[in-house]
Order: sequence, then structure tokens, then C-alpha cells
Amino acid sequence: MLTEVAEAVRLQEGPPGVRSVLRALRRLAPASTKDLSRATGLPVPIVAALGNELRRRGFVTTQRPSRLTEAGLDLVAQLGMDLTLDATCTTCDGRELVIPDVLDEAVRRLRALMESGPAADMAIDQSHCTAETKVRRVLALLTAGALPGGSLLLIGDDDLVSLAVAVVGDVLGGPIVEQVTVVDISPEILDYIQKVSAGLGTRIETVQHDLRLPLPAELHEQHDVAMTDPPYTAEGARLFLSRAVEGLRPGPSHSIFFSFGGKSPDEMLEVQREIMGLGLVTNGFVRNFNEYEGSGILGGVGFFQHLLTTTSTAPSHAGEFSGPLYTGDKRTRQREYTCVACDARLRVGPGARWTAVAALREEGCPNCGKGPFRPGRLVPAEDPTTPAEQPPAPVQTQVQPPVQAPVQQAAPAPATAPAASVGRTYGWRPPAEQDRAALAERARPYVTRQADERDLPAIGRFEAEIARVSFGEDAIDDPARWESRLGRAMEKSKEGMIVADGPGEEPVGWCWVSINQNAMTGDRYANFRSLAVSPVDNRGDVAELLLTAGLEFCLARGITEVVGRVHVGNVPMRTVYRKFGFDPTSLSMKLFLPEGWPESEPKGDGAR
Repeated sequence: MLTEVAEAVRLQEGPPGVRSVLRALRRLAPASTKDLSRATGLPVPIVAALGNELRRRGFVTTQRPSRLTEAGLDLVAQLGMDLTLDATCTTCDGRELVIPDVLDEAVRRLRALMESGPAADMAIDQSHCTAETKVRRVLALLTAGALPGGSLLLIGDDDLVSLAVAVVGDVLGGPIVEQVTVVDISPEILDYIQKVSAGLGTRIETVQHDLRLPLPAELHEQHDVAMTDPPYTAEGARLFLSRAVEGLRPGPSHSIFFSFGGKSPDEMLEVQREIMGLGLVTNGFVRNFNEYEGSGILGGVGFFQHLLTTTSTAPSHAGEFSGPLYTGDKRTRQREYTCVACDARLRVGPGARWTAVAALREEGCPNCGKGPFRPGRLVPAEDPTTPAEQPPAPVQTQVQPPVQAPVQQAAPAPATAPAASVGRTYGWRPPAEQDRAALAERARPYVTRQADERDLPAIGRFEAEIARVSFGEDAIDDPARWESRLGRAMEKSKEGMIVADGPGEEPVGWCWVSINQNAMTGDRYANFRSLAVSPVDNRGDVAELLLTAGLEFCLARGITEVVGRVHVGNVPMRTVYRKFGFDPTSLSMKLFLPEGWPESEPKGDGAR
């Protein structure tokens, strides 16, 4: 059974990976997909697929958060895993460090700096770590003896660790480092660091530089300790670590603190080989040390590795680097796709029969003539030849419902009248014909149209996923209920309901815009209620296509103000908003009060 489940979802970790999910379910139940991802180190989509396969076989409940059924508990007992003992430290949650009370102020200040700072650029694998993680990284430097004193080199700093070092020093009463040097390609990030750090008392030097090139000569062998959170590819890890080695003083026992996301065993072997090739050794390793905004494909967590230089340490990239670096770069390699209808495996990319998945969709599966196609592994660079198309394997498969892309909820009406247009910056204009044609080409084969009743099953699944992202375990995530609710809304009006789909396919994207009126001022404004896209290859382009259609819907009705609400942790949606020129104008605050009060609380004699 373990083998069949692993094969059904093409799990690289095989039966041991299925065991790890069952073990985590037994220990953590009830458990969300994100909780299971963090506990097992498996990506969220993989855990979701495993959960669905186990659910289909009757081992996991249909209700969420998930639990094992009686059959599942029996299975776990048969496997000898019927034990819920957990020795993880409940104080630090296994991270080995606890933020002392004196640094609570630093966490609060860093949260505010993150809110007004540059948005993450996911095209170059950026994903901002939380304010708590920033402070923990500074504490790790202090605990290891790398600070106070000395000089710190940051190879890339979209996480604003330089500001965390400065803020912690400011809270503690003085600088904790002689100098911080930040090397990054983004002028926006470097300008923000310079602007904020000016009054914090820590000396921070910023250097705009493309790390594909060697470090500037003046930075070679000048620093005592380095830190990097590179692109999540083996090539990215090797290059950024190599640049860190370039900047460290010669000799053994200099520290490099390395953050990275969990990968499959084979992929992690490749990363660890890169570390060994640089002549570095591991001095410490903490899983789930880093937390990132939003859930993310890796459960919003990554590991933190303390590396030390040796007498053999030397840069591995002395010159210019020209290969694939970011996750997006590696899409230039062939990728294996699986036909959902017949399970045939097909290669797409340079040198293959189909150079793009759009061409494969248009032609259809050569084995059964159908589709759609589920993306699989990247073909290794050393194996570029295209074999004969593989026939379907004799395993059970299940078509998964769409997973949310950037998602959001309805926003409240603006509390005040819009400001006068004098001095207002207009952040978006309809694309020129050339730009519109380019976007349509990137989004192929998908186009937008007004939604109707035939789309309700897909829309119900989108709304259920939006609810899960927005409300977590409190979500109403029954697609049938959402389908019914949206059906009633459609009966009133379909205006502003937009889907993206391909020829003869279910919608892969959903956008809902409503026109509202401010009850106090009478002004009309548009409200982006929903936006979601399935995990198709050109997902970002489809999201842009939908958002463009939604904004043009507003313009056609004379609307000049558009509002929306997004969870602070929903980084993808915030990034989309920023790309289209939206500016943050308000912040919602939430507080939970104890249940059962005052009965549950003791009262003094003077209580009334």
C-alpha cells in the first residue's frame, strides 16, 4: 500500500515519505497540510496529494484539519508507529533559540519596517522571512560568537538582516558589529537599507552588484563572518556560498550562516556536495529555523546551517557564472509531464517534440489524444535526449482540484471620501496594444471571459481554497457550499465575474470584482473580492491577465478607485498588487479575547 500511494503521486521519497506523513498525522492530529509539510519536510503540494490519496483509500478523514480514520489508526498500528511521544522542546519549538523579552521591541520595529519595505520579487526566488526569524538569525550570530564585534558580509539581503542587526543593536544600547557590508543586485533594497539605517548607529555599507560576477576586488578577504539566503537551486547555493568565501578572511573557522529550503534527498545531496566542494564543514543544522511570510510551497519554513571554513576552503566560481541560477532559469531545461487521462509521461522543452507545454496541449496526448497534463520532474541537464514517449504506468491516479495562486478576500468600503485628484499618482493604465498582445501570448492557451453557471464547480473549488488561505482551520472549505453561494450571486448578476480557461477546459483562473457605493459619501468604488489561479506553468501570466480584465471592467464603468483586502502573510497577492501600482492605505488589527469570561476568571473582592 505504501508503494502504491508513493507511485500514485510520484513521490521521490517513496514509501518512507508516506510513512513520515502517517507518523506526523498520528502525532499531530488534527493537522493542517502546512503542519504536516513542516513536520515532514515535504512540499505542501506533495503533502496535499498524499493526503488526498490516503483519503481516497479511507485512511484519512474527509473533514479538515485532517485526522486518521479508524482504518488509518489500524494501519499505523500495523506499521509499528502507534506512538505519539514528542520530545521537541515546547519553548523553542525545536529552533534551539528563544527570543528574550528584551528584544520584543526589535521584533515589533522590524515588522513595521517590513510592511513599508520593498516587495518580494518571486522571479528571483525572494520570499521574506518573518521579523522573528530576522531576530533569531542575529541571535544565532551572537550565540556562535560571530558577533559582537567584527565585520559581517551579507550575500543578498532581501530579508533585511542588516537592518535586524542594526535594530537589535539600537534596542540593546549600542552597535553589535563593527561593519555590515550588503551585496545585492536590487537598488530598491539597498536604498531602503541606507535610508532606514541612517539613524540606527550601525555602520552599513551597501554595494549594488550582480553576484553572477566575482565580488569587487575591494571586498575580497575583508570579512570575519558571512550570511546568505540564496536562490533555492543547487546552482544558486553554490554560487552565493562561493561569493561568501571570496569575501571572508583566509584561514579556518570563519563562519558562514546558510539558509535554504527543504528539497528531496537527491536534490539535497547535490547541495551538500556543493558545500563539500567549497571545503566547508557543517557546525550546526536546525530544521524549520527560518519562517517565511505566507504558506509557500515549502510550508513557509527552511533550514539554517552553520558552516565553517577549513584550510581547504576556496571559491568554486572564480569567474563569471552563466548557467541557470534561479528556479525560473531552470525552466529552460526539459520537464516531464504526465497525461492525467492515461498517465503517459512526456517531455517538454528544448530538444523535445514539444518546446512548450502550450504546444503539447494544442496537439493532445500522443497516446490517448486527451489531456490535461500534470507537471513533473525537471530532466537532468546531463540527460537532454528525448526517449520514446512512455506509456501509462499501472498505478491509480487522481486529478487534484486547482490550488490557489494569489488569493484575497472582499475589502470593506473606504471609510472616507477619496482624496482630491490633485497630486494623485495613477498606478495603472490599460496596456498598449503591443503589451496586450505580448500578455495574451504569454498566457496562451488561456483567455478570459465572463463566468457563467457551467463554471460553478471550478469556482467553488477556488473559493474553498481562498477560504483556507484566509482563515486557516476556521475556514468554510466545502466547495459545494461555495458553489451554491456563488450560484445565488450569479442569479442576481454575473457582472465582474471573470474566468480564464483554455479550449474545452475547466477554468484555471477566477476573478470577481464588484461595484459598491460608500454609504457616507455616495462615491462608487470597485472591490476586488477574489482572485485565484490553478498551478499551471504560466500561472503568473494568467493572474496578470485576470487582474487586467478586472481593472478594465472597472474603467468601462467609470470607476476610478479600486480597493482590496489581503492577508499580511499572503505574499503572492501583495506582490501582484504592488506590481499593478496598488499602495497600502490601511492595516487591520485583530485581538482574541478569552472565552467564558468572566465566569472562567477569579474575581477580587472589589470586582463588579
